[in-house]
Amino acid sequence: MGDFQNFEQDFYQSGYYVDGQQEEEYCYDPAYVNPEYHEVDNSAHLDEYTTTASYTGQLYQPVAPPEQTEHLDSYEEEPPLLEELGINFDHIWQKTLTVLNPLKPADGSIMNETDLTGPILFCIALGATLLMAGKAHFGYVYGISALGCVGMNMLLNLMSSYSISCGCVASVLGYCLLPMVALSAFAVVYSLQGLLGTLLAVFVVGWCSLSASKIFSSTLNMSGQQLLVAYPCALLYGVFALLTVF
Repeated sequence: MGDFQNFEQDFYQSGYYVDGQQEEEYCYDPAYVNPEYHEVDNSAHLDEYTTTASYTGQLYQPVAPPEQTEHLDSYEEEPPLLEELGINFDHIWQKTLTVLNPLKPADGSIMNETDLTGPILFCIALGATLLMAGKAHFGYVYGISALGCVGMNMLLNLMSSYSISCGCVASVLGYCLLPMVALSAFAVVYSLQGLLGTLLAVFVVGWCSLSASKIFSSTLNMSGQQLLVAYPCALLYGVFALLTVF
C-alpha cells in the first residue's frame, strides 16, 4: 500500500501533462487557430459566368419537332364537326325557303346534296302531328317514304340523261313534305273530313308536288318535263294527304 502511494506522488511530481503531449503528438500550429481571411475579388469570374450563361429566351420554350407542328396545323385546319357530318344549317334554311315558295327558282348546286337532316325532322314532325290527332301512323309514314324514294329514283334515272342518287331523291322529297306537316298540324284542331278539308288537302298536294318537280327539273336539267315529274310526286303526296284527312 505504501509503494502505491509513493508511485502516485512520483507521477504527479514528474510534470507530465496530457494536453501538452497531445499538442506535440498532433503538431497543432497556433497560427492556424485564428487564420487571417483575405477577401478575394470574384468579379472577373462572375462576369465570365454571366456572359457564357446569358438567358437566350428559349430556356423554358422548347421547340416542337416538325412532325408535331404539322400535326397541329392539320388539326387546326380541320372543318367543324357539323360540316363533317353533312349538317349545314344555311343550306337547310335555303332548301326550306325554296319549298315554301314554289315560284322561287331552285339552286341546283344546293339541292344536289344528300342532306337527310331536314327530311328526318319533317317525317318525325308529320308522325307526331298525326299522333296528336289520334292516328299512330309512324310505320306508314316511314314505309311510304322509303318506297316513294326508291320509285322516284328509278323513274328519274330513266327520264333524265343525268344520274341521281337515292339519297338526293330522299332529301328533295323529304323537304317538300313540309306543307303536308302544316296540314297535319291543322288537322289537330280542325277536322278535315269535309269540303274545306278536301280543298286544303288538294292545295297542299299540288304545293308539295310543284316544289319537288321544280327542284328535280332544275337539278337534272329537265325544264321541259316538269309536269311529267310532278305527276308521280302528286301521287306520292296524295297518299300522305289520305293519311292526314282520314
